Amino acid sequence: MLRVRASMAMLAVWLMVCSSGVMLWLAHAGYASVAAMTWWALVATGGLVVMAALVRLDLTATWRDPALTFPQILWAVTSSAVAYVLIGEVKGVIHGLLALTLLFAALNLKAKQIVAVSLYALGTFALAVLFSIHLSHESAPEIAYAAVLLIMLLGCMLLSLQLYQLRVRLRRQRQELVLALAENRELASRDPLTGVLNRRHMLELMHLEQRRCLRGQRTMLLAQMDIDHFKLINDTHGHGVGDLALMTFTQVVRENIRSSDVLARWGGEEFVLLLSDTHLDGALLTLERVRAAVEAAEVEGGPPGLRMTVSMGLAEHQPGEAVELTLDRADKALYAAKHAGRNRVALGDGMRPPPATPAASGPDPTRVPAEVLEDM
Repeated sequence: MLRVRASMAMLAVWLMVCSSGVMLWLAHAGYASVAAMTWWALVATGGLVVMAALVRLDLTATWRDPALTFPQILWAVTSSAVAYVLIGEVKGVIHGLLALTLLFAALNLKAKQIVAVSLYALGTFALAVLFSIHLSHESAPEIAYAAVLLIMLLGCMLLSLQLYQLRVRLRRQRQELVLALAENRELASRDPLTGVLNRRHMLELMHLEQRRCLRGQRTMLLAQMDIDHFKLINDTHGHGVGDLALMTFTQVVRENIRSSDVLARWGGEEFVLLLSDTHLDGALLTLERVRAAVEAAEVEGGPPGLRMTVSMGLAEHQPGEAVELTLDRADKALYAAKHAGRNRVALGDGMRPPPATPAASGPDPTRVPAEVLEDM
């Protein structure tokens, strides 16, 4: 933003330098005092140079108008009115300088500021016209110049207000377009029922994690998750209750995983959980926590006492391995968990659970009977 503000301030300086050059040339041609016009050029340009320096040094960053656009325009209008008095017979050139200033205002100011600048220009040039009449003692040409200035100022004000309304409308439409695009991206990447990522977006995220794993920056484990006997819930209670079960399931899973873990709906009652920057023992603790939470949760809005269980298969991605191969190993582990009795976590090929601690007792929820693995 500083660069934009500084460039606009320097543009105003450059335009005033060009205008000063024209005025000095007319003075040397005999239409005005060279000394008076030289002082005018120095003061008019110097004021804008000072404001441009303040903007460039970022000393105005906390001001209401950090670009000093409004003061610059008022300074240019005042300078134009003074030049109107000094230039003598060729006052017509001031119309162009003033029109350029008002165009600058139309492109940068708000509606109230445009009106304020226009009224200020009317008052300033009214004084300039009266002073010129007093100096020249010829009222007819000055009144004609004043009439043209009045028409131009009123016309510029109306056109500037129209342009401002157009800018506001375009800004609003651009904001609406940005919001619509963001909403479309969100809809395109998420499952409309559960709000978790959809399969397509999850695959993109997996391939991104795969490249990070290849560079040795991260680890990635994938868990295939399937709600046990979900078809029975649909057949017994209807698809509406089935939808409630899916939403309850995703809510429970989200509440029991880390913010860095990513859940996606893979299709129907199948989900995939991506666990990054963790190891097997941490992943198993997470999945076991999820399994227990799902088993304990009651379907919100469903028939009283309706509960679910979930079977899960876990596989660790190996650097250089295709994501599809890791998913396939997780899917085979899920198949094994189902055949081993459901409501448990099974590990993919080549993975072994961490050693049990002395405090641990009971059957290992990650163990899958060898005969089941042989059938796969």
